[in-house]
Amino acid sequence: MKSIGVIGRNEWLYNSMLLLEKKGFNIAFIITSKEAPEYKKTSSDFKTFAEERGIPFLLESKITSKDVKKLKLSETPNICISVNYTGILSEDVIGLFKHGILNAHGGDLPQYKGNACQAWAIINGEEKIGICVHKMVPDQIDSGDIIQREYISININTKIGDIYKLFEKLIPKMFLDSLNNLIKEPNFILEKINDSKQNSMRCYPRNSTDNKINWDKTNVEIIRLINASNFPYAGAFCFLDELKLIIWNAEIFDDNENYLAIPGQVSSFKKDGSIIVIAGKGKVKINLIQVEKIKMKPTEIIKSIRKRLT
Repeated sequence: MKSIGVIGRNEWLYNSMLLLEKKGFNIAFIITSKEAPEYKKTSSDFKTFAEERGIPFLLESKITSKDVKKLKLSETPNICISVNYTGILSEDVIGLFKHGILNAHGGDLPQYKGNACQAWAIINGEEKIGICVHKMVPDQIDSGDIIQREYISININTKIGDIYKLFEKLIPKMFLDSLNNLIKEPNFILEKINDSKQNSMRCYPRNSTDNKINWDKTNVEIIRLINASNFPYAGAFCFLDELKLIIWNAEIFDDNENYLAIPGQVSSFKKDGSIIVIAGKGKVKINLIQVEKIKMKPTEIIKSIRKRLT
């Protein structure tokens, strides 16, 4: 089991290859697909990794067993690791490997399976986010018995980029621990998953239009959206007249003021360059915005309480 295949994308998987190689594992092949805009590691990085080591490489968004066989492997590895591959793997692919394929998923399975799970967890006000390494089930999304599970605590101020930085460190170690456990005990399972519809929840993709701030929402809901949409994504946004503002940093603000106002109203300015904006319930302190390609303090362009964000 010291020989492994690699199927998938992004820096979590790339860092896993580096660690496993360092720990004596042999990378038998790499299959990847086109990267998402927010990824730090691209398909070209995976290709370079493979070329430098003479590893069979394939760039393909959906694979069958025939594609794997085209790699002309001298010996098929017993197991593969995977992160965020674009295609759903079928029985004819998973069945090629004696011990199947291990997938690392940033969600607390069987809850939070599917897409954008970390963003949805922030928006949903969760207190922790799960990371699972599980055995893949053919033709299913994020299903299968858990081999390794970890949790990251989050709060109202946690940004999605903070979570991704932790994933970059945790996921490689989780793959290493999972493989070592399976070497000792090939049938090792940490937890069998009850994957019934009552126990699972599917998360669907988010896109940049979902990041528009609705000032009628509570200040808590608005802060969660800002943090869930944060770097490396496009950012939560609103408008000042016709000017689009991306909000990168904001926090809950409470001054115990009694007031009447329309949500989105700019209510005051702070010496640090931040502004206070009234939400449907409560207030938001906005610390950093972006206009076009320039990041700035809000008071650089907003100077009157007669202004309102929409």
